[in-house]
Amino acid sequence: MQSKNSLKRRTLTLQENQNLNMQTAHDDFDWSVDKRNVASYSQETRVQMEQAYDSTFKSIEESELISGVIVGVTKTDVIINIGFKSDGLISLNEFRDMTEIKVGDEIEVLVVEKEDRNGHLHLSRKLARQARAWQKIVDFFKTGEIVTGTITSKTKGGLIVDVYGLETFLPGSQIDVKPVTDYDQYVGKTMDFKIVKINEQIRNAVVSHKALIESDIEAQRSVIIGQLEKGQVLEGTVKNVTDFGAFIDLGGVDGLLYITDISWGRVTHPNEVLENGKRLNVVVLDFDDEKKRISLGLKQLTPHPWDSLNIDIQEGAKVKGKVVNIEDYGAFLEILPGVEGLVHVSEITWSSQPINAKEFFKMGDEYEALVVTLDKEERKMSLSIKQMTEDPWDTIENKFPLESRHNGVVKNITPYGVFVELQTGIGGMIHISDLSWIKRFNHPSEFTKVGEPIGVTILSIDKENRKLALGHKQIEEDPWNTFESVFPIGSTHEGNVTKKDDKGATVQLQYGLEAYAPARHLRKESGATVEADEILPFVIIEFDRNDKRIVVSHTRIWEQEKADEKETLKKEAKADAESTKKAVKNVQSKVEKSTLGDIDVLAALKDKMKKDEESK
Repeated sequence: MQSKNSLKRRTLTLQENQNLNMQTAHDDFDWSVDKRNVASYSQETRVQMEQAYDSTFKSIEESELISGVIVGVTKTDVIINIGFKSDGLISLNEFRDMTEIKVGDEIEVLVVEKEDRNGHLHLSRKLARQARAWQKIVDFFKTGEIVTGTITSKTKGGLIVDVYGLETFLPGSQIDVKPVTDYDQYVGKTMDFKIVKINEQIRNAVVSHKALIESDIEAQRSVIIGQLEKGQVLEGTVKNVTDFGAFIDLGGVDGLLYITDISWGRVTHPNEVLENGKRLNVVVLDFDDEKKRISLGLKQLTPHPWDSLNIDIQEGAKVKGKVVNIEDYGAFLEILPGVEGLVHVSEITWSSQPINAKEFFKMGDEYEALVVTLDKEERKMSLSIKQMTEDPWDTIENKFPLESRHNGVVKNITPYGVFVELQTGIGGMIHISDLSWIKRFNHPSEFTKVGEPIGVTILSIDKENRKLALGHKQIEEDPWNTFESVFPIGSTHEGNVTKKDDKGATVQLQYGLEAYAPARHLRKESGATVEADEILPFVIIEFDRNDKRIVVSHTRIWEQEKADEKETLKKEAKADAESTKKAVKNVQSKVEKSTLGDIDVLAALKDKMKKDEESK
């Protein structure tokens, strides 16, 4: 066999090399003479014969793909002849995909090593298949040709596909045009793929089935778009409903049905009208060959409601409508699907007070209104709610005469007053000065809140400008006529300091009456200043009934007490002096003769009188 000859040749070559490199006792031995002492071949002849022998074998390189023939099969290996100096062995494990292995079959193998450590030719069918498969994959990637592969297993993020014996990766996002969550259903399936990415360094490839589907869809789309015409009616299936519309499957190509083209009436959300899977007819409104976009319409299949408006709907007619849109300037009522009218804020109520349409109307509420203007060509209609009733201002003085009292509701508060509604369309304003007889407010919100009930008196009526002047404090009599006798100047009252600043303090007296104390009148006897929340006595130093003003002082109280005390002491001293004088005169009148003792008594009296005089 060739393997024996090859082994013999390698043995001779090894001996020759040893003879060249090693010095032995027989270096002069003539190896060209055999044991019979007969010359065999010369060195030149030997080289020629060896070259002739080598030329009978193939010249191979490692990692080369080459064809071989099965020349034998053992229990563990398959013997392959590739026309080299020796045959190669390949493990039977690399032939598990073949049902039958026969001598004489030709197979493709890869030269792993021409000579391994044992001097054997190392071949591999598995590596040959992988190399051939990779070469095909690279070629198909460059040409874009479709390949067939079998999905063998599931892995993280996708599937493993066997393509020509090489494992490739199929990402989950590339399985189908629709999202796929169950990967197990694809394991074991044989499918067509397109190679979308390769890495030659690590021999890794990514395949896609989705790309083939998209390619087919694109081809279908081109055909369908090429046949489209504006105004063409097509049958489609609702594929996906979104906030802005719905995608309609036209049989391989999708078109967009925008929300405004679903119905002549207002549609809040497309799912009110459409649902996935529903079949319907649509009309082609527009399409773009380059961007591959198709715009569809549904409402265009029916006439516009304005074109077939009922003859009963005309100026002066009463109509019912549902609120479908609210703006600052008014609200739109849908009379019929696609037919709307505007109720301007000025046509909501007869009241002259400003009205916020967004606070008055609510989406979906129904109202009865009067058609004020109608323009079919412009498709515009103006409506009025207030004109459904008589103008209450025409007979305002009958129901709301001067000085009459009524109950209303606070609708709005401004820095200068409170707006009160007495009935729908009728209201007026209470000026901040007419809220209370006894309290002063920095802002009306300190007195009342929006939505609270309030009693009022009609102070004046302005029919031309539709205004009522209202008062709240006028419901009761002016208490200041009584206060003048309760709080006379000079009277002292207990007061609670409610507010204080650098200029003075507000003091609350009895009956909720408020007075003012200037800063100079807040000094205490101790030298300190009166502070907020203190309850102290105050004296009335000014009372103005016309201006509703009271001025009080705490300082005057203790200053007056000191003055009164000093005056009392003076009076007492003067009385003592008068008493002493009378005593002296009585003594003098009774003494007929002067004695030493009397002189002493008189001297003492004179000294006392002198001291009293000096103290005055």
